[in-house]
Amino acid sequence: MLTDTTIQKYDFDRVIDRHGSGCTKFDELKSFFGRDNLTPLWIADMDFPVCPEITEALQRRIAHPIYGYSLPDEGYWESITAWLRRRHKWSVERQEITFVPGVVKGIGFAINFFTQRGDKVLIQPPVYHPFKRVIEGNGRIAVASPLHFDEQTHTVTMGLDALEADIVREKPRMMILCNPHNPVGLQWDRDTLSRIGTICRRNNVIVISDEIHGDLVLYGKPHYPFAAAGEDAAAVAVTFGAPSKTFNIPGLVSSWCVVKNPELRRPFFDWLEVNEFNATTFVSTIGAEAAYNNGEEWLTQATAYIEDNIRITREFLRDNLPQVTMVEPQASFLVWMDFRALGLSHDKLVELMTERAGLALNDGEMFGPEGAGFMRVNIATPRCCLLKALRQLANAING
Repeated sequence: MLTDTTIQKYDFDRVIDRHGSGCTKFDELKSFFGRDNLTPLWIADMDFPVCPEITEALQRRIAHPIYGYSLPDEGYWESITAWLRRRHKWSVERQEITFVPGVVKGIGFAINFFTQRGDKVLIQPPVYHPFKRVIEGNGRIAVASPLHFDEQTHTVTMGLDALEADIVREKPRMMILCNPHNPVGLQWDRDTLSRIGTICRRNNVIVISDEIHGDLVLYGKPHYPFAAAGEDAAAVAVTFGAPSKTFNIPGLVSSWCVVKNPELRRPFFDWLEVNEFNATTFVSTIGAEAAYNNGEEWLTQATAYIEDNIRITREFLRDNLPQVTMVEPQASFLVWMDFRALGLSHDKLVELMTERAGLALNDGEMFGPEGAGFMRVNIATPRCCLLKALRQLANAING
């Protein structure tokens, strides 16, 4: 949280017109919601200006008159491994990491390499909707081991006994773990991750760990990489991460994959290499290296701004919309809001948001049937825009 003594170097209050920039969040409103005059709090990118050190590094390279084939130097790889050591106390060797052009693409690569058509892949809904799509789109079977929502405390937990029972019964070849969890915003603790590793190793299940939100754990709490949660976890883990959510650069399409177990890593990395699935572009690697080497102060201030936006959202709901509650996020800039007390069907809830509130939100059923009655709200936007959106929401519900 920002304090009176914080030197605010970066301007997160600046409102930037993103229309016409090929921005999905704004330019695709009409095709997704049927209207282009909505306040967009849906797609999970921030409305904040990118860290200027990233822009400067890209501008220096783009100023060169030739854009030929390029390879990253060792400084790129060291920027990632040093970041993981410094931020997450996770030691990763150079041979254990490779480039991937996006986390979802990487998950698709892993599904195609490690599983066969007809194999089962376990997910934990409500969960990031591309997981189910990439599983089923590649001819595999998505099986659900849902998270548990506590109605009294408005918290979400993972039932490990239930997870193990689901794995024993369904016999999936793979599990996709969202760590931290999207859309609920949970950072799984180390003991939970360790037990998942033990369960999955015992049952011969490979764990894809999506850790794209791992750098955005809030309130000074740590992120726990799954593969660092013990010997069993390291043996089954294929981890994907990226600077994209962290530094608001998803358009650079720069991600990475870490595999500790050489029996999994060598054949998978070889397959990526021969198919050039891990081929880099200079834009993706230069942007990522600049982010990891020079973006830490920007991230510190962006995280503090996000924490304040979460506080403002919580207090606004308490004071103006007590019938709407939220799961307190532990990571990232996505708030999981519970509208079930309104007693509306899915279609009526979506209609309320778009037609009456003028908001573009991700409806909860997108993340699985367990998300019925919820909405995912992206609060990484200038404060004046957030307050405007919250007032629109209150007017629609209370009016």
